[in-house]
Amino acid sequence: MTVKTLTIDGQLISAREEETLLETAADAGIHIPTLCHLEGVENVGACRLCLVEIAGSSKLQPACVTKVTEGMEVKTTSDRLQRYRRTIVEMLFAEGNHICSVCVANGNCELQDLAIEMGMDHVRLEYHFPHRQVDISHDRFGIDHNRCVLCTRCVRVCDEIEGAHTWDMAGRGTNSHVITDLNQPWGTSSTCTSCGKCVNACPTGAIFDKGSSVGEMKRDRATLDFLVTAREKQQWNF
Repeated sequence: MTVKTLTIDGQLISAREEETLLETAADAGIHIPTLCHLEGVENVGACRLCLVEIAGSSKLQPACVTKVTEGMEVKTTSDRLQRYRRTIVEMLFAEGNHICSVCVANGNCELQDLAIEMGMDHVRLEYHFPHRQVDISHDRFGIDHNRCVLCTRCVRVCDEIEGAHTWDMAGRGTNSHVITDLNQPWGTSSTCTSCGKCVNACPTGAIFDKGSSVGEMKRDRATLDFLVTAREKQQWNF
């Protein structure tokens, strides 16, 4: 396997061919913020929080889907990147209905953590206050579209790990939203296996266990990592 040598934040790093900048940076202990990335499933570059600066290019590039190249010079932190990332987080808050004080994921929310990391003490944009539904028709789980950030993690874990493809995307622009099957209530889905992978994958309080109260939503990401590793290494037999 070909090895590429590149520089990230002034640090000389070797990476395997076909590795992404996000993977390479993580291996080197360099933190790049992201929201849609989830270990074990394909990257889609949806949130754009992992944008980085690459020497020779005026455009910012998403680290999760940008492959390493020989001699690449990358900056993961700068005033420009900080401004972009804070604006993205503010847009997510303004376009949804995120009320942390009454959310099941309060204190255990990746969007909340990113807001703190970006130094977001207020939102400078006008709130949209969209009219979004809450679906609690499933026996065990619920989805509050007010808290959804359209990261598509639920779609990808359901498709790539569980193999059910119950979740999908519908609509365009500000009308985009996740759906089950052909936009049917979750509880009537004929494909859902009630495995809970989508609940574990969700970065906010959008998909939750029924009965969870404020701040009670916990997730076990290690479960998803184990399932992917076990599948790839064929650690069980069917």
